[in-house]
Parts: sequence; C-alpha cells; structure tokens
Amino acid sequence: MREIEAGVGQISLVDHHVHGALREDVGRETLESSLTESDRPIPGWMTQFDSPLGFAVRRWCAPVLGLERHASAENYVARRAELGAREVNRRLLSAAGVGHYLLDTGYRGDAILDLAGMTEAASAPVGEIVRLETVAEDLAVSGVTARDFVRRYPEVLAERTATSAGLKSIVAYRHGFGFDPCRPDGPETEAAAGEWLRAVETTGTARVEDPVLLRFLLWSGLDRGLPLQLHTGYGDPDLALDRCDPLLLTPWLKLAEPSKVDVMLLHCYPYHRQAGYLAQVFPHVYFDVGLAVNHTGVSSAAVLAESLELAPFAKILFSTDAWGPAELHYLGALLWRRGMSRVLGTWAADGDVSPADALRVARMIGAGNARRVYRLPG
Repeated sequence: MREIEAGVGQISLVDHHVHGALREDVGRETLESSLTESDRPIPGWMTQFDSPLGFAVRRWCAPVLGLERHASAENYVARRAELGAREVNRRLLSAAGVGHYLLDTGYRGDAILDLAGMTEAASAPVGEIVRLETVAEDLAVSGVTARDFVRRYPEVLAERTATSAGLKSIVAYRHGFGFDPCRPDGPETEAAAGEWLRAVETTGTARVEDPVLLRFLLWSGLDRGLPLQLHTGYGDPDLALDRCDPLLLTPWLKLAEPSKVDVMLLHCYPYHRQAGYLAQVFPHVYFDVGLAVNHTGVSSAAVLAESLELAPFAKILFSTDAWGPAELHYLGALLWRRGMSRVLGTWAADGDVSPADALRVARMIGAGNARRVYRLPG
C-alpha cells in the first residue's frame, strides 16, 4: 500500500548497531571483500558483485552516485573512485534517512570513521557501543597483575562507558554460547586471568578467549547496567555458527533476568526464529536481523517477514551492522524500508491489520524501541 510505503519512508531510523564508514578511498579488491563475511581471498573466477548484496549495490547505490541503475561493476567502481570516499560517504549516508547511529567502536577502528567522523559525515547524532572484550584486552596490556585485573576491570569499564549508550560482547566469536551460565567466583577468575596475562606477555597479543574470563566480562557488563548487545548467528568464519544459536543462551538469560538489563540479540540469522521465541518469553530480550538484511538482498523481505512471526513488535529493532563501505549503511536502511513496506503493506491489504497499526509497528521497530531501550532523545 502506498500509504504505508510513504510512511515507512519518512521514519528517521535509529541504527542501534553499526560501525563507521570507510575513511579513505579503496580499490575494487577491498570493496568486494567488504561485500561478504568471508575472510578468504575472492577466487579469480568470480566477483562479489554477482551476489544478492552485489546486485543490490548495483541496483540501488548506483543512482545515488550518479549512475544508471544496474550499472556494471566496472563502471560502478570507476565512479566511486572518481567521487572519492568523502563524497561517496556524504551521498549514501545522507540518503539513508538514519536519524541516530549507535556505533560499535571495537573492530578495526583505524580503517573507518570514528564517532566524530561519522557525526560529520552523516549529519546525525552518533552514540557509542563499547565492547567488553576490547576493554579487557586494553587493560591486559597495561601491565596489571591477575588480582588487579579482576578488581579493576569493573572500574575501568565504568570509566570507559561513562557516556556510552550500551555494551557489546562477542562471546559468540570467542567461545560460543554453550558456556557455564553462572557468575565465576573470584579465585576462579583470578586463576584464569593469571594464565591469560602470562600468555599475553609471552605472545604480545591480547585476545581473550578463556570461557571463565568471558563469563566474568558478561557478568561485569550486567553489573554496569547498560543495554548489552550480543553478536548472534551469522558472521565471518572466525565463529562456529552451530555454537551461536541463541537458544544456547537460555540458562544464562534466566540467571541474568533479575538484573533487568536489556539483552539485545544482534543479526540472529539463520536463528532469527529462535531469537523471536526468546524475545517473546523473556521480558529483557530483544533482537534484530540487521546483518542478514544486506546480505540477503532482494530476499530480505522474507527474512524480515519471518522476524515478525512470533515476537511482540516492541521487542524488535532495526540495525545494519554496516562496516566500511557506506553502501552498507545505505542499503541496510533502504532494504529494511522496502521489506517492511512490502510485509506490512500485504498485511494491511489483506485486512489483517489497519494501515495505522502497520505504520505504528514500523515506527516502533525502526526507531521507537531503540529510543526507549537506549534512552535516546526524541
């Protein structure tokens, strides 16, 4: 229905989980590598432009950059280089219609715009989401003892997040969700910290993977009281997808419930139906299908429809998880609007909901729920 499509198009979205756009110009190889979650070299006999996401870039981003829709990959890359990163970012971020970004600053920040850079490029407010693991790893290389690490981590986390909107954990990448849900005690945590810090000193690399320490970080995050995001499901090969089913979190979610901290399950695909179940049965659980919307391209409407099957609409949020090319920031918003308009428009056309209710749901998911959970203005 045109009424719903127009209304969804006017929503000033809140992207509650996103990363910065690229700082500098990049060549075709780097651009294509950003259109996939694979960390392997792209075979010479194929191109990532021949993918659901690649087709979406050529269809929807090309006109924003002054090309005909469905421009060839060669022409698209050439036009991008002609405009330069700054102008590409300006055009695509401006066209996304996002009114507030919550930026995860914990992944490869040297290659992308920081909080100030995104604020300028997008002409929109940008809040910060802080990774629990990044704070721990920064503390580990400061020369602390194991006892000091356990004592100081909650203090450092509080200082680091004094003005932040929320927290994030990548325990899905570092271990998976099949961990002991209980809060580890002091001696257990100190012993694990000691072993880890000795490895850090030996290798010069701080990457926290010990399940005891990861649990300690999660519980410290709950103690901090800010909304806590968890990467769930689909991601690069650094994770084991079968260990990222959010149903494995059920024991921990039950123990975390008394804290009244909101737990935000990110991406969730292909476990978005499981996430919808968890969001229905636990008052503190929310979810999105952010990363999947871009990567499923023209099929993203089906993924969005499935995300609406079970959970209360007040428990679903919008995100893009865009990292790098501003095409991902733009497409995440555009494909969400198209998919939601199609799904809710069908509901309204079939008489299952009123157009007013359909638009109210879109506004909740697109912005209202995030503004409530993260206590954002507006």
